[in-house]
Amino acid sequence: MTTAPMPEFLATIRVAVAPPLLFGAGPLGERRVVPILGGQVEGPALRGEVLPGGADHQLIRPDGVAEIEARYSLRLAGGALVHVVNRGLRHAAPEDMARLLRGEPVPPERVYFRTAPVFETGAAEFQWLHRRLFLGLGERQPDSVLIRLYGW
Repeated sequence: MTTAPMPEFLATIRVAVAPPLLFGAGPLGERRVVPILGGQVEGPALRGEVLPGGADHQLIRPDGVAEIEARYSLRLAGGALVHVVNRGLRHAAPEDMARLLRGEPVPPERVYFRTAPVFETGAAEFQWLHRRLFLGLGERQPDSVLIRLYGW
């Protein structure tokens, strides 16, 4: 019997965000776009910065689940640029989701927030990012998002 591989902690990504742009309710739910202002990447496998200019596109579905697709760029130590597409889901009890959507803090253990980032780079030393699967454990704070990144 083969044992299941254990995830490896790679880095924490802390992203500063602006207040969301609210597009209102459409046929699929409420559309929001959260501008990314910048941030840091710190960990044993990745270090650097989150560049300003990306955005987190969200759809708050009628069932209260937020579908997330964030697109942003990293500049890692040594100058390597990495494009990130980070898709995921966030949900919690209705009262906690309402607090999150108002920008209020909610204890992270009360919120399911998972992402599956995909990376793209031409930098030789980071080609391994194209050959693994990743999971992000997310935490929404009033003016930032924290993603703990694990790889398999």
